[in-house]
Amino acid sequence: MTIELPILITFIGYLSLMMGIGLWAYKATDSVDDYILGGRGMGPGVTALSVGASDMSGWLLLGLPGAVYLGGLGEAWIGFGLVFGAWLNWLFVAQRLRVYTEFTDNALTLPDFFEKRFEDNKGILKLVSAVTILVFFTFYASSGMVGGAILFEKVFGLDYTLALIIGSTIIVAYTFVGGFFAVSWTDFFQGCLMLVALLIVPVAIMSQPETQAGLENIDPKMLAFISEDTTVLGIVSLLAWGLGYFGQPHILSRFMAIATPKDIPVSRRIAMSWMLLALIGALATGIAGSLYFAAEPLTNPETVFIHLAHAAFNPWIGGLLIAAILSAIMSTIDSQLLVCSSVITEDFYKKWLRPQAQSNELMLVGRIGVLAIAVIAGIVALNPESSVLGLVSYAWAGFGAAFGPVVLLALFWRDYSRNGAIATIVVGALTVVIWKQLDGGIFDIYEILPGFILASLAGVIVSKINAPSETIKQQFDHFEAKL
Repeated sequence: MTIELPILITFIGYLSLMMGIGLWAYKATDSVDDYILGGRGMGPGVTALSVGASDMSGWLLLGLPGAVYLGGLGEAWIGFGLVFGAWLNWLFVAQRLRVYTEFTDNALTLPDFFEKRFEDNKGILKLVSAVTILVFFTFYASSGMVGGAILFEKVFGLDYTLALIIGSTIIVAYTFVGGFFAVSWTDFFQGCLMLVALLIVPVAIMSQPETQAGLENIDPKMLAFISEDTTVLGIVSLLAWGLGYFGQPHILSRFMAIATPKDIPVSRRIAMSWMLLALIGALATGIAGSLYFAAEPLTNPETVFIHLAHAAFNPWIGGLLIAAILSAIMSTIDSQLLVCSSVITEDFYKKWLRPQAQSNELMLVGRIGVLAIAVIAGIVALNPESSVLGLVSYAWAGFGAAFGPVVLLALFWRDYSRNGAIATIVVGALTVVIWKQLDGGIFDIYEILPGFILASLAGVIVSKINAPSETIKQQFDHFEAKL
């Protein structure tokens, strides 16, 4: 694929728009509350598409279509699990988290909420939470940087390392400048572009002669959700992806930032509609790619969307559609970097180093934190053999197992204790790390499932042994009364 001037112009125009939003957001960011949560003033539409765009990332346009391109619709079980998990997250977690984080002295981050929820004056729970977030988000952000490098490498013919540097620089720039306002509003526009691209590309490619030829010789297994190779354990493993939603800090922060809990039902309907249509488009893209490239298979399956967009449209439209991949990547990395920035600012710097620090100083530290995490994630992403889906699955499991049970138990169980929360996070994170190293046999299952189960059990058992104080129980009762 050779670079064409219309594609380059389209990319420059799109990136200029994103940077323009970042500069506008910079002027609207007056305090650390604005930088981290947008002053809790996000509307339902922006919140919904920001959740969707930051959730799906390059996985939606690179990882999932690539998996379907290779394995057929059997990979759709991941999508089924994600839809169900996202719906439950909106239904049961969103409103309670929005109310409770404001109720607990306007907690701005998950570690801050955990500390105030359990009155952890020693800061141990906040420290454990913050370290876990930074570790797993480093891998998560790396997945996006790999996706960005693949995009610039394939579209512009750049060396992988140079493509990684350019893509990472662009993504970091407007996050550094604008904070939560920039991230949320760019996510909104990026979410719109992603959805349009995923619906248009597979429809357009199906009319191509190459696709029709591939359709005549397609393997029936490609269109089957269940084949002779499908196992119950495999389906359960794919469905288990849905458990991850309860513990993703970059998604939960959107619930915390919505203007009012009354907006959540509207936001939920918008978000779930977007998600369903986007997943259908991603699955259709993978199948369309397997048909179109049946005669000449792709070297890297995760580039299937890029090649289809280039094949189906003229360079101007193709360039805009390929920019949707950059949208997906940017919309997730910016959210991850912002969460890491807020953790460094609120949960390390302000907690342990400068409790008296003012907003301007904290915003500067937050922006420096964005650069620091981006550099570390970029180093992890230097391996050109890295898989977008592989890195995402590891980080997704880490957050889902470490934080998912904590969030659910903290919001719904008055007898949950601080030591129980610490045990939950530690057991969940360690289980994911250890399970990931085990291959074959009974361990051939996605690590989030054992991690989530063991972490939940650890939290319940420790809380039964070491119960919370009456003060914490009374605080929970006050929270319940506010719902």
